[in-house]
Amino acid sequence: MPLTDVAPITATLDIAAPPAAVWAVVSDLRNMPRWSPQTVKSILRGENGAGARFLNINRKGPLVWPTRSKVVRFEAEREIAWRIKDNYTVWSLRLEPTADGGTRVTQTREAPDGISDISVRLTKTVLGGVDDFAATLERDMGTTLAAIKAEVEAA
Repeated sequence: MPLTDVAPITATLDIAAPPAAVWAVVSDLRNMPRWSPQTVKSILRGENGAGARFLNINRKGPLVWPTRSKVVRFEAEREIAWRIKDNYTVWSLRLEPTADGGTRVTQTREAPDGISDISVRLTKTVLGGVDDFAATLERDMGTTLAAIKAEVEAA
């Protein structure tokens, strides 16, 4: 039975660039290894966009594991979301214009169908437990958004 009582994890950051400029960078998930402290490689299978499939290689310290994902929402200049097949979670990057011409970017991890049993067991035994790993993911989201901000604003 999947772990179903899972609160969303979210982080938000404003970027001094219009949504089109931010979208040009974040809409291709192959860029994620440049920003995420956990994702070390992202391999696209097929065309980028809705329905695209990715194989990600993740790392935390000496631990390395793959995840398989599919883009489930792809709305230009607004949102990209991908579902991780292995643990059922849905990750997203949402963009909204700000009054000053910039973009507010929100990264979220949700578990609308819970988190898979195998993922919960592995998290408990090798990733420090569900609560500790969720806290790590939340910190990593801040790091990811800061890296996206730096890249977009430097362009």
